[in-house]
Amino acid sequence: MIDPPAPILAAADMPVTDTVLVPLGEELKYGKTNIAPETAATTARTEPSLALETVRDDAEVQAFIRQANKNLGVLGFTEHGFRHVGLVASIARNVLRLLSYDARQQELAAVAGYLHDIGNVVSRHGHATTGAILAHPILNRLGMPPDDVAVVLGAIGSHGDDHHRLGEPVHPVSAALILADKSDVHRSRVRNNDPTSFDQHDRVNYAATSSFLRVDAGAKTVTLELTIDTAMAPVMEYFEIFLPRMLMSRHAAGLLGCAFHISINDVVVL
Repeated sequence: MIDPPAPILAAADMPVTDTVLVPLGEELKYGKTNIAPETAATTARTEPSLALETVRDDAEVQAFIRQANKNLGVLGFTEHGFRHVGLVASIARNVLRLLSYDARQQELAAVAGYLHDIGNVVSRHGHATTGAILAHPILNRLGMPPDDVAVVLGAIGSHGDDHHRLGEPVHPVSAALILADKSDVHRSRVRNNDPTSFDQHDRVNYAATSSFLRVDAGAKTVTLELTIDTAMAPVMEYFEIFLPRMLMSRHAAGLLGCAFHISINDVVVL
């Protein structure tokens, strides 16, 4: 039995505290605490405990990614297979590398990026939570220590934006995964070969002829640079479809101490 959602209290019903309530998605986030996210120099152990290559070559991981991509294809979603997860793993690792996070954090981001969509093998709905649950025994079997497993599970579980709820970055690894995942907008993801039958998502993805996530550590900015064929889809359609992704990316960049921007056809639009 699923518990009903907790009611959202009106401001007058809230207990009087020093906490500031910050709306994020459809939830209320307590925004004033003494708990800060990890930085580039907060952990004593800096070496990776499990290499991405070991995860990538695992037969169970490969089977889950392959079938998850097939399932989403049946449902009409864009490509979520080995190309997507490999790219997300690479970008997530590079985000933390460019921001001077240690090798351990970089590799955790890569592993989380590679595993982030395996929950789609069960269902698209709640796939982030399901993916974290599926990843747990796999990472244990491959020998990752519990403290690293915990970080990866948190990253996978917080990357989704389905059920009309925004994922919330809780750790640098989590933030890097969100930025990497949401930046993969490109025509190569479109499975439909008939442009005349494109839906809005197909049209916007196909219109994106290039995408690049640029991290400027000195300026403390993360910029998604897109080239969009406006004859295929107007820029406004990108914002209509991807507003939740942009909001998540902004929060993720903020957790990493950066501002998030979007450049489309060499024009900064955010």
